[in-house]
Amino acid sequence: MDTPTFPTPAHDVPVTVRWLNPIGRPTFDAPISELLHAIKLPSTRVEVLSLDMAASSTHLEYRAYEALTYAPIAHIARDSAQHNIDALVLGCFYDPALEDAREISGQTVVIGPCQASVQVAANLANRFSIIVGRNKWIEQMHGRIRAYGAQDRLASMRSLGMGVDEFQRDHALTRRTIIEQARRAVEEDGAEAIILGCTIEFGFFEEVQAQIGVPVIDPVVAAFKVAEAAAGMKRRFGWSPSRVGSCEPPSEAEIKAFGLFQEPVPIGNRINA
Repeated sequence: MDTPTFPTPAHDVPVTVRWLNPIGRPTFDAPISELLHAIKLPSTRVEVLSLDMAASSTHLEYRAYEALTYAPIAHIARDSAQHNIDALVLGCFYDPALEDAREISGQTVVIGPCQASVQVAANLANRFSIIVGRNKWIEQMHGRIRAYGAQDRLASMRSLGMGVDEFQRDHALTRRTIIEQARRAVEEDGAEAIILGCTIEFGFFEEVQAQIGVPVIDPVVAAFKVAEAAAGMKRRFGWSPSRVGSCEPPSEAEIKAFGLFQEPVPIGNRINA
């Protein structure tokens, strides 16, 4: 009689995770590298990248700015596949070019911070609120939440009245404002967990969590740990991205015929965390 087969016993599987800050400036590379170094498993190799762009903003608050990053993000996703990177995180809460990057990423798992944060929150609470920077962001983020099937779990989106470049400027002010809006989300909107709705809101979740008394999800931490876990499962169990049906990538023959991805890979800065 045939017997079932089981995976090999658990063991430490080294993986490589890339974190891409999808702007053409290294502004946030060093602090995010420090954070990822502090939370990674000892055997995990981490690269923090930003884009090589002739001109770039420091944020993607506007759809027009975001659109300019799609081609370089896709190129880096392809490069990640060619260099055997296990997982790639697109480091913006809008999850820019997520589906596009996944299509071209080969065996590299591609993670978006919004989707990862929603998945983590769904395991901890029935209803969550997202603390965004400005009202401008809410419409676009609602689109992502709907696409991820989590609209019924969303208690509210609350705005801090702050732009991306302000979050790390005055930590005391940012922390105080997040705590105020998170408390209102819990007490007035029925939130049972809080998601910080920008990757540059890093460094605040622990104190906010202690003050509010519900889970507070930092999207940098959530996205990285989901990526690290997915990379490990890919290595141990062979759970690589599907390449059939809607997940079918363009053929290598067609890519070559069109002369695509022939330019240098648009990596502007790189830090090994």
